Amino acid sequence: MISSTNTYEILEDIQSTNDFIESHPNSIVFQSNTLISLFSQSKNNKPFSYTLTCNSKIVGSLYGVIVEDYFWPLNKLTSRAIIIGGPLVLNNDTNLLNRLLEEFTERIKDQAIYTQFRNARKLSKDEIAIFENHGYKYEEHLGIIHDLTKPTDDQWMKLHKGRRKNIRRAERSGLVFKEIKSKPEFEESVKLIQGTYKRIGLPLPAKKLFLGIKANAMCKGILRTFIASWNSEIIATRMVLCYKGLIYDWYAGASNEHLDLYPNDFLPWKIIEWGSKNGFSKFDFGGAGKPNIPYGVRDHKLKFGGQLVEYGRFEKIHKKRLYNLGRVGLFILKRK
Repeated sequence: MISSTNTYEILEDIQSTNDFIESHPNSIVFQSNTLISLFSQSKNNKPFSYTLTCNSKIVGSLYGVIVEDYFWPLNKLTSRAIIIGGPLVLNNDTNLLNRLLEEFTERIKDQAIYTQFRNARKLSKDEIAIFENHGYKYEEHLGIIHDLTKPTDDQWMKLHKGRRKNIRRAERSGLVFKEIKSKPEFEESVKLIQGTYKRIGLPLPAKKLFLGIKANAMCKGILRTFIASWNSEIIATRMVLCYKGLIYDWYAGASNEHLDLYPNDFLPWKIIEWGSKNGFSKFDFGGAGKPNIPYGVRDHKLKFGGQLVEYGRFEKIHKKRLYNLGRVGLFILKRK
């Protein structure tokens, strides 16, 4: 609890809170030093860290990245601070959360057009109230979690029958599932991901970021890259992040010429199966959009049998005029 006799201080040091984060029950992979420091290798991502200390002891930490996509000046008009997992404070103390969030909000407003917190757990009413008191708007947002502790046969039967049918078709067609280790295979996977993102009109992930992650996170078991191959050709890939018993579905790509072999049904299931057999407890299938708004990605993911969860997001616009200009710019860009 906060006391008038305590001395609080905010530090900005990416390496200072590793032990605190590793031991915190709510920490996730995006708050690990291994991953956050690698974002600095991408010109589009600038990592930041705010550490709250009490009498020189770490009692809170907030990690994230400032993301700038596209080209000038649109990159400056869409710059945003993204925090996946939210602030971490000792014993989830709401007074500490209030102090950390107050300091962070004051400092970040000159560095980003807006800030977005993407929650990785269900927050309490008191925690939500603190965010709202600092001007953050809560928005419902869905995710999909698979319980990997259940028997694999039970998970198989939870799949939509159409998914099971397509997975069997893929296996009969000769698709092979494996985790890759070699540099050529990894680079081929990166090309597939970048090609997929370009095809669907999303900002391209930087190749330098992937190569940095391969060199650093792969050796620590955090990054795992799986492929579906056919006739010795890589036709689909998925990169996942593994941390504290959880597998996070991160990046995916597939050849547009081989979708008839159902690699996008085959590969997620094989990763779920792999996770169950290797002692992982959860598979996070990623974002599933907003409730009551149609979203094809959510419909596809739910057919793999996971549980829909609503952890929500917080967003605060720091520079409304520039924010609106950025939205207009994105609208024009997407219409071209």
